[in-house]
Amino acid sequence: CGLICPSHVLPLTEPGAIKQAFKAMLTPGGPFRIRPRLDPELWRWLWNFARRCNRRDMLQAAHAIQALLTSSMREYRQLIADNELDCEWQTKGLLFTYRHAAEWEAYEPTNELLASQFGEPAVRLTGAETADLEPAIREDIAGSWYFEHDAHLRPDRFLSELRSCMEAAGVSFREYVDFRGVDASGRKATAIDTGGDRVAADAFVFATGAWTPLLNAQLQCRIPIQPGKGYSITMSRPANCPQIPMIFPEHRVAVTPMRSGYRLGSIMEFAGYDERIRPDRLALLRQGAEHYLHEPHCEPELETWFGWRPMTYDSLPIIDRCPAWDNVWLATGHNMLGLSMAPATGRLISELLAGAAPHVKPHPYRLTRF
Repeated sequence: CGLICPSHVLPLTEPGAIKQAFKAMLTPGGPFRIRPRLDPELWRWLWNFARRCNRRDMLQAAHAIQALLTSSMREYRQLIADNELDCEWQTKGLLFTYRHAAEWEAYEPTNELLASQFGEPAVRLTGAETADLEPAIREDIAGSWYFEHDAHLRPDRFLSELRSCMEAAGVSFREYVDFRGVDASGRKATAIDTGGDRVAADAFVFATGAWTPLLNAQLQCRIPIQPGKGYSITMSRPANCPQIPMIFPEHRVAVTPMRSGYRLGSIMEFAGYDERIRPDRLALLRQGAEHYLHEPHCEPELETWFGWRPMTYDSLPIIDRCPAWDNVWLATGHNMLGLSMAPATGRLISELLAGAAPHVKPHPYRLTRF
């Protein structure tokens, strides 16, 4: 959805998360689904997730998440300014908007925790105050929590601009090639086997997202990531288009108003590597937005999309050396915050590769914690 969210410090493993998940699964048209199947890795993942839904583990993970989010925001500002990247970068904050008063007021303790533990409080807005700030929102909503320091961009534009900068600096890209394995001599990897070519290098970084567990055999380690499927719809900007990105927690829908478009996104399905785009799940995005916006969607719809989020059961990424070799690294498992954590991850990996002092403590992201 293109959101850069220093406010999103809390992991999914919050106290009460299991109860909320079951409630969502039992609700017709709910945004969360687990496809029942005989998959030992999935059930092991769910068991370990449930074990961490307590305050101590939540806070421990949250501080490690915040370190990357805070660093990434600094890196984004510098990267975009230094390279004049045309990626529709905007710093308009983020609204958590609620339809019902009880749900809106129930967020107060969470906001107090964010303020006291992480210095990330939101501004409490009534329904009328929300509509004054963002006229695209209906007047009958209960209220919002406004995180003023968040940002957003258009991801495809950002990646295109970044690639152009990298190519200008001499970086080459090889696309649509097979990965067969790692060639090594003792503890040192020497090349990547693509089935028809060998790509030699001094060091290797696997930033392979939700596909990483499919490489367990080649990487000679077990990586406990589950693909969390999400959906989005990109369309033209409605006539009454929001200016501020927003999330509707009661319906789990995110809204991203970009200068050149408008996007609805969210949903979480644990359905394995299912490549189908299900119309009923896309309908949930449209229907969810209808409760909050005067003009929640419009024609034409330019793209319907799905993607797999690389979900770890403790909500923390894996940024570490691959156990089998001294010069192979992993940068994966960023859950739902890949875009928000990416620049800090890149900087940390470069520091670890170079043997430089890391700008954030790498210990929380080690692979051996699993």
